[in-house]
Amino acid sequence: MIVRQRIIILVSLVVCVTGLTLAQSNEDEGPITRVPVERNAPNPKDNRKEPPRSDQLAPDESSSKQTQIDISPPSGDEKHPGAGESDLSEFHPWDPHKAAKCIEVGDWYFKQGNYRAAISRYQEALEWKPKDAEATYKLAEVQEKSGDPTAALANYQAYLKILPSGPYADKARKGVERLKSKAGTTAAQTTPKPS
Repeated sequence: MIVRQRIIILVSLVVCVTGLTLAQSNEDEGPITRVPVERNAPNPKDNRKEPPRSDQLAPDESSSKQTQIDISPPSGDEKHPGAGESDLSEFHPWDPHKAAKCIEVGDWYFKQGNYRAAISRYQEALEWKPKDAEATYKLAEVQEKSGDPTAALANYQAYLKILPSGPYADKARKGVERLKSKAGTTAAQTTPKPS
């Protein structure tokens, strides 16, 4: 009984393998005949050995590489309001998730006292998400701690411009006043008094 089952399995495997071999050998014999749309239409050309190439186009054919699109603004477009006021000169990556991660890492560096690294991370956050209020305020704060009062003042003012009543607005106003008063006292100390 077991010998009989083995013989049946062996014969069925041989039949299957033979069928697969014949099916694959038919591909080399020529094009597959298909029913043409019209009865008197010729059979399609076999192009399996030399498929058509897109870089060898006829003069009346088109390719996306050859297509030139005019992206210049239409004539008279500069007359509408706000046409020349764009500060956009190129595209920048925008990823608020990466910006938030940079702020988080910058906070860690700030707590460790590594102000140069914190400045770098807050600036990177502003590259990923320009005009981010939190990154701008924290950059100003770390710049003030690192001894760069002009940059800190500019960033405190930028924060107040972005979020005048934001969560850090009071601290930013105090920072602006503090830096302006320091700038006034250092200017008074450096100016010679007339005798």
